[in-house]
Amino acid sequence: MSRFIKPPPFLAEEDQKRIALDLLLDAWDTALQRGCQPETLATTAIYAALTDMIDIYGADPVAEMIEDLPDRIRAGEFTLGDGGSGPGDDDGDDPGSGPISAQ
Repeated sequence: MSRFIKPPPFLAEEDQKRIALDLLLDAWDTALQRGCQPETLATTAIYAALTDMIDIYGADPVAEMIEDLPDRIRAGEFTLGDGGSGPGDDDGDDPGSGPISAQ
């Protein structure tokens, strides 16, 4: 007799973002400890994110989603800590809507 494990229900979007960011930051720290350079991690993470987004939404919609990234970067939206604030709050800890979501 086999037992099936029911998957947990999906969490609220904000909870999913917080958990995903925590897990990604833990993996980032592990990669740094194993000798990967931050620049290599960053470009690899951007590549992985874009390839997944393109698989989900297609190339044209993703290209449209990221058109405003230069302005958002210059505005400090992706600067954590003392250099700026994250989206939606002043402490920079909120993962917000993600780097290529439409605002």
